[in-house]
Amino acid sequence: MAGVKDYLNKQVGDNREQIEHHVREILKLIGEDVEREGLLDTPARVTRMYEEIFAGYAIEPRDVLGVTFEENHEELVIVKDITYYSQCEHHMAPFFGKVHIGYIPSGHIAGLSKLARLVEAVSRRLQVQERITSQIADIMDEVLQPRGVMVVVEGEHLCMCARGVKKPGSKTVTSAVRGTFRKDAASRAEFLSLLKD
Repeated sequence: MAGVKDYLNKQVGDNREQIEHHVREILKLIGEDVEREGLLDTPARVTRMYEEIFAGYAIEPRDVLGVTFEENHEELVIVKDITYYSQCEHHMAPFFGKVHIGYIPSGHIAGLSKLARLVEAVSRRLQVQERITSQIADIMDEVLQPRGVMVVVEGEHLCMCARGVKKPGSKTVTSAVRGTFRKDAASRAEFLSLLKD
């Protein structure tokens, strides 16, 4: 991941002063005293936070799955409860939750940690949950060319829980289905039942 850090240092580094300036201006516009002790370093801290939470812009998600292994396994593979954190593109408010990925290989498998890295690459940018779900499924389908892929994403959105309708604890669940999972109700049912364990 050194390449990611280098990219972000350059991307944000080239714009660091501008980002800090604009954060300072926003603080002034909401009525804060930017000279008070607690806020002196806030613009720099926010800039460093942006480097981390928007790290997905430094990664081509398809490259994460670039190394695959030939394997004759043609049964369901599931990696569940992959934690993710993202930022809503409508309010720039956080949303977070769990991603569950299942696929039926057709001769190639990915290292299990690669699926978690794929989730990171897709979610660490301005996003909507529906797009995260579809992108993960589409990239898995394109790169691994499995017999089928199914992705379920659960999310809690602070733009809905902490503002607006203010309904904390409500969860959004999205799914994407590709290949054999579309036609085969038994495969879908097996995947969903294994998520409950």
